[in-house]
Amino acid sequence: MQSPSLAIHHRRYLLGILMAGMGSILFSGKAILVKLAFGYGTDAATLLALRMLMALPMFWAIYWWQARKQVMNPLSRMDLGKIVVLGFLGYFLSSYLDFLGLQYISVGLERIVLYLTPTVVLLISYFVLSKQITKLQWYALVLGYLGVMVVFIQDASSTGANAWLGMFLVFGAACAYAAYLIGSGEMVKRVGSVRLVVLASSASAILSTVQILIQNPHSVFEQSPPIYGLSLLNASFCTVIPMLMIMVAINRIGSPLVSQASILGPVSTIFMGYAFLNEPVTMMQIAGMGLVIGAMWLLVRNDAPIKKPSDLEKSDGLIRTESPTEI
Repeated sequence: MQSPSLAIHHRRYLLGILMAGMGSILFSGKAILVKLAFGYGTDAATLLALRMLMALPMFWAIYWWQARKQVMNPLSRMDLGKIVVLGFLGYFLSSYLDFLGLQYISVGLERIVLYLTPTVVLLISYFVLSKQITKLQWYALVLGYLGVMVVFIQDASSTGANAWLGMFLVFGAACAYAAYLIGSGEMVKRVGSVRLVVLASSASAILSTVQILIQNPHSVFEQSPPIYGLSLLNASFCTVIPMLMIMVAINRIGSPLVSQASILGPVSTIFMGYAFLNEPVTMMQIAGMGLVIGAMWLLVRNDAPIKKPSDLEKSDGLIRTESPTEI
């Protein structure tokens, strides 16, 4: 007969897996909503500003709730400056490039390219930080980029030269987010993960507001009702809520298992693209997706499948390389 403590541990584990999978699927739904919004004639800068401004009060509500339970250390000007830079990279630049790229490629290719973010982190660590890459990691790199090219060929056959532009824009988004992941590694230890995300997203909201004020000051007030509705869904169900789910999941099961559950992200995106955008699902696309997923599996294959509750990480995982789809 199963002991009560073991039963509680397994329920905690199953709930963590469920929340990690659902969080990944909800994050992936962002691309669907952006594509639908483009159909109403809006632009990437407006969509980004609306998303961040609508998400901002939700983030600060989370911050207020967290601050009630623990004492926050004061931040120096240097800390605030670094957070602004991280917000620019991880929440403004990466999201803006991603939104721009979605104008030219399918949501399936976009999600698969973003799923390569951990490999970009490895390459930056190797070429910039002089860290070693194992033979297994090199295999994962080759396999992952081969998978992207397979899916790219599918997109290029229908969109032509625009597929190149779209893929490079989204890959730029992945690179910007990878730089954010590396830069925030030490910062999260001193600032705290929840506070870092709130402050970095606040910086992004300010930057996106400044951008739209320069580009078209009236844009955020002149959109059709469906665009506001889609932006609200994007801010809540595809940004804030999945971040909370990832927080809970990593606290329960650890980031390696959350990373494996995130496989549901690109898989669900391809089929959501078919259901909501009439994007085709082909064998070539599925094959490419399989290669990329296999590459990500190679990167985490040596991690233990289940950890004891006492061994689980206490980070919320919002700034870890195991969460590549959180742009």
